[in-house]
Amino acid sequence: MTAPTSLSQDELKTLVGQAALQYVVPGELVGVGTGSTVNKFIDALASIKDSIRGAVSSSEASTARLKALGIPVLDANDVRLLSVYIDGADEIDGNGYMVKGGGAALTREKIVAALARRFVCIADESKLVNVLGAFPLPVEVIPMAAAYIARRFESLGGQATLRLKDGQPLVTDNGQHILDVRGLTISDPLAFETEVNQWPGVVTVGVFALQKANVCLLGTAQGVRTLSL
Repeated sequence: MTAPTSLSQDELKTLVGQAALQYVVPGELVGVGTGSTVNKFIDALASIKDSIRGAVSSSEASTARLKALGIPVLDANDVRLLSVYIDGADEIDGNGYMVKGGGAALTREKIVAALARRFVCIADESKLVNVLGAFPLPVEVIPMAAAYIARRFESLGGQATLRLKDGQPLVTDNGQHILDVRGLTISDPLAFETEVNQWPGVVTVGVFALQKANVCLLGTAQGVRTLSL
């Protein structure tokens, strides 16, 4: 697929959203993530909605968008296995390890990803990095543990701040808060994810290494670049 070099970031998101349709298995359910790039995929998915059973969604926002387009949304508890999960990333490295959670849906995204045989990441090429950590790491936390967890990150050289919305702590779809951690270099994503998820009060950390991407569709000035990971 080729594209003129003048495409905007929004147009690149549209390209990868449409390219992801090739990974949707007819007659099956599709896992759907959250965010502006995924919104482009949802819009594209509407064009083939009659060929799928429906979707499992990782956020209230994506659920509302899917339903508005006439795509049935099933509860994750009613699903044993998904053929594919399609979602974006805030960062992705050459191994398919990602940082996610800029849209505050990281916990549900990780749950839906765990149900899927294959994770297809859709992103623009600016998200591809050599080492994770430049993007502030989202961590969903139980509110009473926020200060304790922030101190744990300080001991690792990170600076954690509570994510706000309209001057108040942002509340996730799960009723929890988000810490955004700057100053980290995540050279061993698998070990890092495993460690931080053990800290009391962490709901989930936004490193996706155990649920890594198997394929990444990158929007570039030359078109969609496919990385098999």
